[in-house]
Amino acid sequence: MRDWQICGIQQVGIGNKSVYDTWEWYRSRLGLNVPVFDEAAEAALMLPYTGGQARSRHAVLALNMQGGGGAEIWQYTSRTPTKANFDIRIGDLGITFTKYKSRDITNSWSKLSKEEILSKDVLQDPDNNNHFFLNDPFGNLIQLIESDNWFNQSKHHCGGVYGVGIGVSDMDKSLKFYQDLLAYDKIVYDQSGIFEDLKDLPGGDSKYRRVCLTHSEERKGAFSPLFGRSQIELFQALDYTGRPIFENRLWGDLGYIHLCFDIINMDALRSDCDSFGTPFQVDSGDFDMGEAAGKFAYIEDPDGTLIEFVETLKVPILKKIGWYLDLRKRSQTKSLPKWMIKALGLNKKTKPVN
Repeated sequence: MRDWQICGIQQVGIGNKSVYDTWEWYRSRLGLNVPVFDEAAEAALMLPYTGGQARSRHAVLALNMQGGGGAEIWQYTSRTPTKANFDIRIGDLGITFTKYKSRDITNSWSKLSKEEILSKDVLQDPDNNNHFFLNDPFGNLIQLIESDNWFNQSKHHCGGVYGVGIGVSDMDKSLKFYQDLLAYDKIVYDQSGIFEDLKDLPGGDSKYRRVCLTHSEERKGAFSPLFGRSQIELFQALDYTGRPIFENRLWGDLGYIHLCFDIINMDALRSDCDSFGTPFQVDSGDFDMGEAAGKFAYIEDPDGTLIEFVETLKVPILKKIGWYLDLRKRSQTKSLPKWMIKALGLNKKTKPVN
C-alpha cells in the first residue's frame, strides 16, 4: 500500500476575468455557495507557468455541500487574462470540461434551461449514464451527469465537481499516468468511434478513443465523505491532432487551469512522483493563506495538463466565531464527523456575491 493517499477531487481551477461575476453564476446555477477562502495575493511560486514573473491574483474556492469537489475561481489582477485563439475541441490537450453531478438530470435540465445548453436532449454515455452538456457564460464546457453518490441533501438540483474530461495525445501513455500514479485504476469503459452523445459539441463528430476511469478503493481523509467518488474521462482524437489548450498562454488565463486533489502525506507523494518520472514542478512547502494552511504542489500529466495536490492542514469551519480546524492534531486518514463537515455550510452565501 502506498504511503500517500488521494482523499478526493478538491477543486478544478477556472481562469476568468471577474472572480465575483464568475462565482455568482456558479453559486446561483450550480450551488457552489460555500467559500473556503476568498483572497487576493501574489502567485509567487507559479513562475514556471506565469511567464517567469510573480503575478497578482484574486481567488475564491467555493463548495457545494451536497457533495463533490469545488471550483477555484481564479482571476489575474496584474494582467488581462487571454483566451485560446482557436475553438477548443474535445480532443484538444488539457481539461476540456468539468463534470457536475445531478440527482435528477431532467430537473437539472429544467433548472438550467435558460443557459446555453449544447445537447439537444438528455443523452447517455457509453455506460448508459444520463447527462447533458452546456456552456457557462464565460465559454467553459460543463457536463451534468446523474449520480447516486451524495454527502448531503438540499433543495438544489445538483452537487459539486464529479470529475473532468481531459484531451490526451497518447491514450496508453496517459492511462499509465492516471491509473498507476493517481490510482484511477478502474476502467468504466474504453471505446473508440464517433459518439452520439458528443455530436453537439465542438469536434463532437470526430472519431475518438474514449476511456472513463474511476477508483476501486474508497477514498479516506478528513473531507473524503464530502468529496465522494469521482471520474476522469480521457479523449484521444483519432482523426486530427489535438492542440494544447494553453498553447502560447499562461496558467491562470481563461479556461480550466488545473485539476486539484486533496491528499495525505506530501513527502511520500513527492518521492513517488520522482520515481514515476513526473517530479514536482512547483513545491510550496508549508503555506498559510490566513483562512487556510497546508502544502501544495504541481505536476504535469504526459501532455502538460497541470495536476495540483493539496495537503490540507488548517481549514475554516465557522469563520464568524473564528473556528478553524487543525488537521495535524488528529488522524489524517480518519474522516471528520458528518456534523463537523456540515458546519462548513454555515458560511453559505445566500445572496448574490457581486
